[in-house]
Amino acid sequence: MRRKIHKTFFIVFVFTIVFFMMASSFSYSDEEVPAEASVAKVRGKVSHILDSRDEDIKYSGGSIENSFQIVEIEITTDGPYKGKSVETEYSLSMSFSEKIEDVLLKPGDEVLMVLELDEAGEISRSYIYSVVRDKHLLLLVIIFSAIILSVGRLKGLKALISLILTVLAVIYVLLPLILHGFDPVFVSLWICVGIAGITLLLVGGYNKKTLAALIGTSGGLICAGFIAQVVGEMAKLTGLGDEESQMLMYIPQNISFDYKGLLFAGILIGALGAAMDVGMSLSSAMFEIKEINPGIKKGDLLKAGMNIGRDMIGTMSNTLILAYTGGALQLMLLLMAHEISFIDIINQDGYAAEVVRSLAGSIGLILTIPITAMAVCFLCENRYREKERY
Repeated sequence: MRRKIHKTFFIVFVFTIVFFMMASSFSYSDEEVPAEASVAKVRGKVSHILDSRDEDIKYSGGSIENSFQIVEIEITTDGPYKGKSVETEYSLSMSFSEKIEDVLLKPGDEVLMVLELDEAGEISRSYIYSVVRDKHLLLLVIIFSAIILSVGRLKGLKALISLILTVLAVIYVLLPLILHGFDPVFVSLWICVGIAGITLLLVGGYNKKTLAALIGTSGGLICAGFIAQVVGEMAKLTGLGDEESQMLMYIPQNISFDYKGLLFAGILIGALGAAMDVGMSLSSAMFEIKEINPGIKKGDLLKAGMNIGRDMIGTMSNTLILAYTGGALQLMLLLMAHEISFIDIINQDGYAAEVVRSLAGSIGLILTIPITAMAVCFLCENRYREKERY
């Protein structure tokens, strides 16, 4: 048993090293987009609230309260400005339905600032561009890690490792390759297969059950990407339906992106987690059936797998649809408030792209089930034939 675990971790380790080394030469250095010498970003702590005032702006839908604070900030970032105090204005706008006092600055709050420097390197002007939130997010990450380790134990540790590797793969492999002009669909497909391979090896071990899950996951993703591409071509989607995509046209690297490809790449990445879940769950269940009943016929095993898969379809399809719906909740409220018709909505590029994204991902997820079931039947048949020989 220990030898099997060590073998699995060795394979995952080697696979991971190769996976990251393939793109190590493509990562951007900080020198490629130089920062302006006349500007410095620093972190500071609010020491005093010097003044505050409110301005009410009324409009047809209600009222907006603009709040302004004059605050004294002590710079805490290491460097030539550490310990210096600056006065700056902080402003925000809130509806009267919100408690504005909950988001106003208080002494002790940390903020991120931009310092404008003169020719002598002295601070000429400063302004706050964000409240510090990373410490709270780090606390949430620690709580998440503690819970997944306490509940999942060894399996939880493997899941945590796979999650970390997934994040690293996206940040240090996927994004740099796309920023270097590689085809986003091709890159995303291989990154997804790599992530699925590492994750499933960690969770399921080095065996035919994992292989079947990987085949099913990869097949489902390929189907999702193919369907999205075909429908996208027919619907003449541009991939420029949201502000973020349009802003990519003006990045300093001057890269000519395949915006439609970025849309399809997002579909693959969005469907990956649910596809792995379905593939591994179904593969495990079918191999367990074969272990309990070694004499089960291939057709009966396939039928049992499809029955199990049908129970997954409803909830897992909803997982993707609801995930995309949750991300667009404010947008849907805005459209409903302005009484924009359903036909007008779905014929716009951005909204049509979201429909294609959610439905293509769900179709790929559903097709993961028969692909995984057929892979299990094929691998189980070979496995038990080998046992009979000996």
